Amino acid sequence: MKLKFILLSTLILLATSGVFAQVKFEAKVSKSSLGINERLRVDFEMNQDGDNFQPPNFQGFRVVGGPNQSISNSWINGRRTYSKTFSYFLSPTARGKFTIGQATIQIDGETFKTVPINVEVTAAVDQPKDGENPDYLTSENIHLVAEISKTNPYLNEAITVVYKLYVSPETAVSGWREIDNPKFADFWSQNTDNKQFQVYEGTYQGKPYRYAILRSTVLYPQKTGKLEIEPLSLDVQVEVRTNRRDIFGRPFMTHVNKTVSAGTKTIEVKPLPNESMPANFSGAVGKFDFKVKANKTKLDARESLEILVEVSGNGNLKLFKPPRLVAPNNIEVYEPEFQEKVTTTDKGMRGSISENYTIIPQFKGNYPIKPLVFTYFDIESETYKTITSDEIIIEVEKGPVTGDSSSITATNSNKKAVILTEDQFKYIKLKPELKAINSAQFFKSPLFWSLLTGPLVLIPLFILIGKKRRELENDVEGKRLKKANRLARKYLSEAKKNSHNQKQFYESLERALHNYLKAKLSIETSEFSKERINSLLQERRVEAQVSENFISILKNCEYARYTPATDGTIQQDYEKAVQVISTIDKQIA
Repeated sequence: MKLKFILLSTLILLATSGVFAQVKFEAKVSKSSLGINERLRVDFEMNQDGDNFQPPNFQGFRVVGGPNQSISNSWINGRRTYSKTFSYFLSPTARGKFTIGQATIQIDGETFKTVPINVEVTAAVDQPKDGENPDYLTSENIHLVAEISKTNPYLNEAITVVYKLYVSPETAVSGWREIDNPKFADFWSQNTDNKQFQVYEGTYQGKPYRYAILRSTVLYPQKTGKLEIEPLSLDVQVEVRTNRRDIFGRPFMTHVNKTVSAGTKTIEVKPLPNESMPANFSGAVGKFDFKVKANKTKLDARESLEILVEVSGNGNLKLFKPPRLVAPNNIEVYEPEFQEKVTTTDKGMRGSISENYTIIPQFKGNYPIKPLVFTYFDIESETYKTITSDEIIIEVEKGPVTGDSSSITATNSNKKAVILTEDQFKYIKLKPELKAINSAQFFKSPLFWSLLTGPLVLIPLFILIGKKRRELENDVEGKRLKKANRLARKYLSEAKKNSHNQKQFYESLERALHNYLKAKLSIETSEFSKERINSLLQERRVEAQVSENFISILKNCEYARYTPATDGTIQQDYEKAVQVISTIDKQIA
């Protein structure tokens, strides 16, 4: 009897242990620090079943997978173990420190919350590892590559970074946006114009790929030693084949957002040779010509002439100044006018910089302009080269004489007293003919009463202006719609201006259409799917044909990135966009 009682008590305790077990509800992340091109898995686990699960808003991330639900229920040694998990896959939208907020669930009528988790998003990593995410398969078909023209340049030597997006033939890219740009902190940098977007055939890691050049940047390193070139990261919209096929055997395509990065690159910058560096070296690196020329050398006193000091060629032209002109003391020299005619290509800077001096001699005589010396470091020969200009003799034939003019031509050490003529300062007025100020009485004058009563009259006006200003500041929705309308008009105007450039035209046109939708439908960029747009337009009583025309223009903008378009097609798409926007304005409810 006693044994039966013990067995019955044990069974009762086992049956009720699950009821009185402590509820556990916690959040777990796959990593606390990740690159902007990696994925993050977040699991919300509970040891008892519950209802009304509410995830956080995942600020700073985009949900690319989930929620996936899994349940585990097992008995081990007579003890029940239960687990239920909600899993999400997240992609960062920016660098920084973010918090995975609290999730909530109701268990037996009580609400339980998870503890917030801090996650840091860093710059892109070279080899992202997200094997748990099915979307990771797209990383095998899309690659963003940074090609550097030279990894061991001299200080102030030009190098080029070309960013190429490689896409396999099995994958189609419908668009992309930059989410993290390199800062080039230790470089002088400038992007070169990519006049027309083109798709090329090539190979990547021995396999056939198509690629497009997204950006070319010319860099001039400003420090020596190891310098890092930060990665460029893109959010790419990809169409990937699936294993499913239609009745004709063609594979279905699925849309996936993929973050790709070029990875961090490191270069070793060599210092310029210090042993053979001339004292007058000013930092010019490249291949240059140097000249000093005057527009005339014979003139009269108080006439002007111009002397041009010019450096031309290939190199870091924007990073140094030409040598300064040195003139005799008896010549009046004005501050030079600096001119820069420099273009930047994939090979670096080329063109010329110059300083144009205006000179006015005051007295008769011969004045020598000493030769100027310009030194630069030649990349090809890896040596310093010096160019010396010719001496320029300025002959002043007519004018007042001061001392012995021959001594001026020889040296400036024997200075003579300057003899002034009578009309040297004739422009100074010796008799100013000043008049007394009218001393009329100010008290009780019209000006007095205006200044006294003016503030009292303006007080109600200021009150009305302040009230109107507060109303405008509180009208958040109105300000947002006005801003979107201005942007739509701006981008549509830009599209018309860029009609000669296919890529810029369709980018401007697509931005105009998106901002128009923001203004009219009050939707965000994340909701810009064609199905969502069509549904919203129909809800606002826009005709089906007009909605189809609007979506057709959006498709044309996407296709134009990869297929050439004629001037007639561009003009037709622009007129169609104007007509569709005008029609929607009339029909929208």
